[in-house]
Amino acid sequence: MKILYAASEATPFAKSGGLADVAGSLPKALVKDGVDARVIMPLYGDLKLRDKLEYVTNYSVPVGWRSQYCGLFKAEVNGVTYYFLDNEYYFKRRGLYGFYDDGERFAFFSRAVLETLFYIDFTPDIINCNDWQTALVPVYLNLYYRHLDKFNRIKTIFTIHNIAYQGKYGTDILEDTCGIGRRDQHIVEYDGCANFMKGAIETADKITTVSPTYAQEILDPWFSYGLDALLREKQYKLCGILNGIDTEANDPATDPHIAFNYDVNNFEEGKAKCKEALQDKFGLDKDGSPVFAMVSRMVGMKGFDLVQSVADGLVDRGIELVILGSGESQYENFFSDLCGRHPGRVGTYIGFEPALSQEIYAGADAFIMPSKSEPCGLAQMVACRYGTPPIIRETGGLRDSIHDCTLGEGNGFTFAGYSAHELYDACCRAQDRYYSKEDWNNLIKYDMECDFSWDVSAKSYEGLYNETANLW
Repeated sequence: MKILYAASEATPFAKSGGLADVAGSLPKALVKDGVDARVIMPLYGDLKLRDKLEYVTNYSVPVGWRSQYCGLFKAEVNGVTYYFLDNEYYFKRRGLYGFYDDGERFAFFSRAVLETLFYIDFTPDIINCNDWQTALVPVYLNLYYRHLDKFNRIKTIFTIHNIAYQGKYGTDILEDTCGIGRRDQHIVEYDGCANFMKGAIETADKITTVSPTYAQEILDPWFSYGLDALLREKQYKLCGILNGIDTEANDPATDPHIAFNYDVNNFEEGKAKCKEALQDKFGLDKDGSPVFAMVSRMVGMKGFDLVQSVADGLVDRGIELVILGSGESQYENFFSDLCGRHPGRVGTYIGFEPALSQEIYAGADAFIMPSKSEPCGLAQMVACRYGTPPIIRETGGLRDSIHDCTLGEGNGFTFAGYSAHELYDACCRAQDRYYSKEDWNNLIKYDMECDFSWDVSAKSYEGLYNETANLW
């Protein structure tokens, strides 16, 4: 089985979010299982590990009525071959997205993915595309390449990581920039505009999301950002597979960023030392209170409005809070002010430091994740890996990965409604369990033994790839 994983970002080369973690981890797990999985992505100006790149060749790529230069580089990391597509006009910039011409940039990239197959000794059985940035790959494949011998057996899978970002532009972009003529524009037109994701949903052989619950949620108008009717029509090719995490990169036994390394056999001593170091770093009281933490973008979708509503109550109840993140000014200002109002009880860091996030995972007693919507979520799995029980709202991948331990076997504390009252109740249940040390230690042990590795998810993807390859 040969898989080409097309993504706009992948660790360790470029990252802005969870897609990079998936693109860096899933192919590695597939290769370990004997699958020939390779990754193709843009060569950004601030790409990391540039010294590992090897020049292969260059060629021209059609972009509307023009042809644009494309340089091809490659590198091998963790047994995975990565291909990098170079065009300095499009990609030699600071940052990955957010530019006025993103539609043109990723139309070029999608077309270049297919053109690259003429210049490498690799013809995939499946091209797994990810999010709107590669959504035109299956569109172009069906329109312009399917009749060629090299392409006529290639199948496509389109993975939706976050349906909120669809690649929506005016229809004037289609002919001149995307090279999609009037006869075929209906493939990507939706609700009066050009919608790249809509094109992939129409033309891909299979559609996946990053958790089973999210695959069902996006059929509902509340979650779908306008695509629910189309997805219900295409439901026969939709499924959800829960993401995994890189258990080597997230291992408390070897993590160089935490104060004391530990595993499931000595977590009591290890977490106690990590907690003490975390409290020292944020100037918190060491009076036996539990430390509850959040590591997230500070936006309403992540549930910060709920946390804002209950934060003073949690502190008054004897819980210490540690918040790491940045985002909307209303939340940055509130949590900075909360820290000032509760010295020794609240620690806030506005920004993001990867090493500090690892210290928080290891040193906190519980991890709060009350998202309004969460396609998969990785932080709750990382928290379990570090023995820090999550407190989550039952949505998307949070619901699929964390189950309430209050009434039986589970690995965290959950609530269903998007309600500050329900979040507060879940936090109180966690605090009560914390003071029952035997029960709490059993919960930590259970969490650390949960298998959220990519090995499990990779098997599901392999099954999907085999099913897709045999469709026709």
